[in-house]
Amino acid sequence: MSGFRGRARCGSLPREPEAAFPARRPMTAASFLTVLCVLFAAGDGLASQQRARDLGIAPGLLPPGPRNAITDVAGVRVGHTTVREGDSVRTGVTAILPHAGNLFLDRVPAAIHVGNGFGKLLGVTQVAELGELETPVLLTCTLCVWRAADALVAHLLAQPGMADVRSINPVVGETNDGYALNAIRARPITAAHVEAALAAAHEGAVEEGSVGAGTGTVAFGWKGGMGTASRRVEAAGEAWTVGALVQSNFGGDLHILGVPVGRALGRRGVTRATEAQGRQGSIMIVVATDAPLSTRNLERLAARAMLGVARTGSLADNGSGDYVIAFSTHPRVRRPAGAPRHQLTELGNDAVSGLFQGVVEATEEAIYNSLLTATTERANGNTVEAIPAAEVVRILRERGALAR
Repeated sequence: MSGFRGRARCGSLPREPEAAFPARRPMTAASFLTVLCVLFAAGDGLASQQRARDLGIAPGLLPPGPRNAITDVAGVRVGHTTVREGDSVRTGVTAILPHAGNLFLDRVPAAIHVGNGFGKLLGVTQVAELGELETPVLLTCTLCVWRAADALVAHLLAQPGMADVRSINPVVGETNDGYALNAIRARPITAAHVEAALAAAHEGAVEEGSVGAGTGTVAFGWKGGMGTASRRVEAAGEAWTVGALVQSNFGGDLHILGVPVGRALGRRGVTRATEAQGRQGSIMIVVATDAPLSTRNLERLAARAMLGVARTGSLADNGSGDYVIAFSTHPRVRRPAGAPRHQLTELGNDAVSGLFQGVVEATEEAIYNSLLTATTERANGNTVEAIPAAEVVRILRERGALAR
């Protein structure tokens, strides 16, 4: 049996298919069995790790949403497939769906901000030109991007109403998890892994840490992974939500709440024969909001997410691929495919500063969550340890960043 481990909760697999992709192709027997095998191991090691806020680490001033996750933005769904094979493959796929409909037929405004362009993000130019998403967003490993994109296109072409479609712009991002834990040259992601991530996508709490596209990642010399957070914002007399999801695989001088925690720890968590990670690596960030924003203001929102990355100690190194994909789910800014006119209601420029603050805070906390919820991984003779949360808390208390 494959080591493919889907991170869906047990209740999400047998439910009735949702409108997002009404005609999913049936899984093969092997794929079904590999999804089942993970459900018995989905909680391995997670009990010892906690989210940042559970440890008292609560950056910023704005309140989080009820889940403190990107799925606090109504309609957004996230699904993971975790792939572990033998002693060499540690990778996966994470799928982000902006709403429950067919995105190709009912598109959302979107923008992509490039913090540093050393990456293989697919779909950038069409999003920049048209300002909209027409597919779910997938995250995976660097050399798996094209296989994931091909599987996503095949999945969409099989949906109802797509018989005459001859062009699709799949948006697939990546970070390079081949540094220590993943035999990336094997390009292990398959169409079944992509299908499973899409099928597992749900609106509930988002699994974090060493799951999905974050299974093999390393951040600041410790085990990185997937992380998420959200903020509630008042603007134009209404309450809005902005959420961030990160795939952390980057380096730098780790700061938490302004404290140089990486230096204070005095060591790194990677046991590897060759070079240290240093400042290298990448981060993918997906930002969602229910505020009605234009593509232009979504690009401005995406740019502010990089300020949250900087707060954690990154300088967007030369070899770092740092990308932010932002979209709005508000029904009044949807873009039906082929519509000759769009009548949009959007927030004015003076109303978006609170959202800017929200995305900075959510991105910062999502990165902390990606580190603090990750678990120690071993592969290819290398070990990448989970960051020692107790030591982090002790350091923060000693420096006055947390109450004693």
